Amino acid sequence: MRDCHLGLAAQHHFAQKRGFSWRRPRHTLKGRQDAQAVERSGVRLKLLRQQAAAGDIRLFFQDESEALTHPYLAHVWARRGADIRIEAPGQAKKRAMIRVLDAASNELTVVTSGTKRSTDFIKLLEALDLRYAPHPGADAEPTVIVLDNGPIHTSKLSTKALAARPWLTVEWLPKYAPELNDVERSWRDLKRHHLANRTFHSLDDLDAQIHHAVRDMNRERAKPLCHNLRIAA
Repeated sequence: MRDCHLGLAAQHHFAQKRGFSWRRPRHTLKGRQDAQAVERSGVRLKLLRQQAAAGDIRLFFQDESEALTHPYLAHVWARRGADIRIEAPGQAKKRAMIRVLDAASNELTVVTSGTKRSTDFIKLLEALDLRYAPHPGADAEPTVIVLDNGPIHTSKLSTKALAARPWLTVEWLPKYAPELNDVERSWRDLKRHHLANRTFHSLDDLDAQIHHAVRDMNRERAKPLCHNLRIAA
């Protein structure tokens, strides 16, 4: 058994010296994607981002995800050999987050719910109405919202709600292409830096922390890029 362990250690050392590392494979959706549709959509989104950056349109990326009362485990700095443990008592409960990202300002708007249904998506649309819908008699700023083809967006109820908002133009993503949705990066940031390594003892506690984290993220993104950076002499 000792010889076996030495052999594996030697292999590890040999591989590292030659630029290899021990990696875990990940699932991919590429085999299920329409490659041409993904490419066309990527080109269109690039143009839309450029228009949004120039102030010609307002561009939103929308998606749904979930957060758990059990901790999302993320890397932390610790002393070598430290055994880091985080409590996760009982069964995890979840909170749905229906969110939208403003592509130009990077501002997040999030609606939390116990479900991920069309009615929850419509609550997000109503939140957008309050902030961005044109007032009667005013010119509507061209506004595009990027959606995937999930049932929460394509149901009869959601279709009717989108049609009732002529100021909002939908840009549909191709199937199985989450990498095209810019809001995904915000979700990773939220989990890794704001919800990570914490146990929430109730859904109310989790819900409050989600909204607190979103406010913090929006404040951070509103700061100038060089804010709080020390300039070298």
